[in-house]
Amino acid sequence: MNKTMRDIYNSILVPYHWGRGFLAANHYDYPASAMTVIGVTGTNGKTSTCFMIYNTLKKAGYKVGMMTTVGNATYDSELHSEGGHMTTADTRKLNCQIAAMRDRGIQYLVLEVSSHALAQGRVFGIPIDIAVMTNVTPEHLDYHRTFERYRRAKLRLFKMAAKESKHGGRGVGVVNIDDPSAKLFAKVVPHPVTYGVGNGDLKATRVKSTTKGVEYYVRIDKQSYHIKVNIPGEFYVYNSLAAVAVCHTLGLDKKQIEDGISSLSGVEGRMDTVPNDLGIDVIVDYAHTPDSYEKMLPGIFQATKGKVYIVCGAAGLRDNSKFPKMGQLAYENSDLVVLTEEDPKGKVRPLSEMLATGIREAGGVEGEDFIFIDNRGEAIKEVIKRADRGDTVLLLGMGHQKTIDRADGTEPYDGDFEIARKALDKKK
Repeated sequence: MNKTMRDIYNSILVPYHWGRGFLAANHYDYPASAMTVIGVTGTNGKTSTCFMIYNTLKKAGYKVGMMTTVGNATYDSELHSEGGHMTTADTRKLNCQIAAMRDRGIQYLVLEVSSHALAQGRVFGIPIDIAVMTNVTPEHLDYHRTFERYRRAKLRLFKMAAKESKHGGRGVGVVNIDDPSAKLFAKVVPHPVTYGVGNGDLKATRVKSTTKGVEYYVRIDKQSYHIKVNIPGEFYVYNSLAAVAVCHTLGLDKKQIEDGISSLSGVEGRMDTVPNDLGIDVIVDYAHTPDSYEKMLPGIFQATKGKVYIVCGAAGLRDNSKFPKMGQLAYENSDLVVLTEEDPKGKVRPLSEMLATGIREAGGVEGEDFIFIDNRGEAIKEVIKRADRGDTVLLLGMGHQKTIDRADGTEPYDGDFEIARKALDKKK
């Protein structure tokens, strides 16, 4: 399907999606109306931010539910993976699951909300009490066509929070002030709360980053909070600040917030370290945009004493314009890039070549700086075989996913973490 036909097709479907949203919410008697809903949107960091909010509320003793890309959970149950690749579920499934949470007495719902879900009305009838924006950089332009339309879709979450404030809601919008679109989001809601590194209502200061995590201080109501995040990656300063802002708005005290953030040891597929006794840092992450590469890779490259190996790919039927930049960033922050499949939905090599274009333009040479291995499992095994003590292996793009979209449809996939774990065991 060409771009013009796809645009027409998507436009025709908009009323259909909104109609389904209305029918589903009505069928389940608007289940989210019984809860305080925290909606989290953004290009990167949504899932991790949701986990931090959920974990802090849960540890503080609240009955809280969570729905994210990785899976769903409630305060008294384990995380349940949905297995699919959709951030916000289909509207009927979404309302059905929220109704089940309502019946279990859930007080708070932390909901990861995608731009697709907002554009298609999948969250119709869900009262957003607090809206969160992590960041907004160009993504999903294959669907939205322009960055302005993509950003406008994200903005709907904040408009929903503003509308809900007229019916007793808080009308709070938590905004990353260091993002170029911050002012646009902040002005939509009655009560904006901004956060950033050295900027905003909540300012992270004395930031310290190590291979084990990040820590910093932030002043709230004349008190100094010492926030420790036990997950590596400087971008977790922003994710955790958003969570701190939400939890403070909900009335949690200093100790509850500090303990809640520090007690989260990881999120599946987000800077997820594969344990081993070989001295090799193997990290699985969902990073699949230039922005996420730019925020993650330089710090890891600089901190690694040995070599850095990156396994990455380009997803099919997506906005192709971002792939050369991703290839360039991978090359500049590694010793070897292995180009492979990542939900190709067709032939792998033409997609990998788009990444290779960026590598070649930056001076990379095939065979020395990058290689092609079309099968992802084989690509992971190859870099584990090459890696030695002190090296870092980054498996990017698939994250938590246990299926892969290939030319013949969706197929079961062991997952990057499990494939790497087995390869490391075999290497002993």
